Amino acid sequence: MPRARSKDDLIKASNEQYRKLTDLTASLSEKELNTEFDFSNDPKKTERHWNRDKNLRDIYIHLYEWHQLLLNWIKANESGSEKSFIPEPYSWKTYGDMNAEFWEKHQKTSLEDAKKMFEKSHREVLELAEKYSNEELFGRGVFAWVNTDLGSYFVSVMPSHYDWAMKKLKAHRKNCGK
Repeated sequence: MPRARSKDDLIKASNEQYRKLTDLTASLSEKELNTEFDFSNDPKKTERHWNRDKNLRDIYIHLYEWHQLLLNWIKANESGSEKSFIPEPYSWKTYGDMNAEFWEKHQKTSLEDAKKMFEKSHREVLELAEKYSNEELFGRGVFAWVNTDLGSYFVSVMPSHYDWAMKKLKAHRKNCGK
């Protein structure tokens, strides 16, 4: 799916990828749900997240927390509090540590609660996207606190991140089938 470059494409891609993700998660077997993720035998899966997330709850929480980043960033900046998308003390160079902190923070969150949190935050991010015009989302320089265009942040936390989650779940499913 090509990267969204308009409001209509963003909403469509977000809904489509969300539906695909929820269909995939609903189709997971008991074995797939109860087997811890293990990608250690795949030399191509060296990025930190392949070792971080151990189950579906961890994926839901990761997506939820990234939704929160976007929601909080926009809210703060629209109210006049200048805030970076990646909160201090993190940066784009150290956001892996932030992701590890999210993971740690939610180790006692149940799968059911994580799913509800993810579903609710998805709706909140979509509602926020609906509030903006196409120009506000995809025009450059519209908001002083946005380096590129606002829409690219929405794309990153919804359809692109949902695609990331599905790739991880499909790799896990493949491992469980061995």
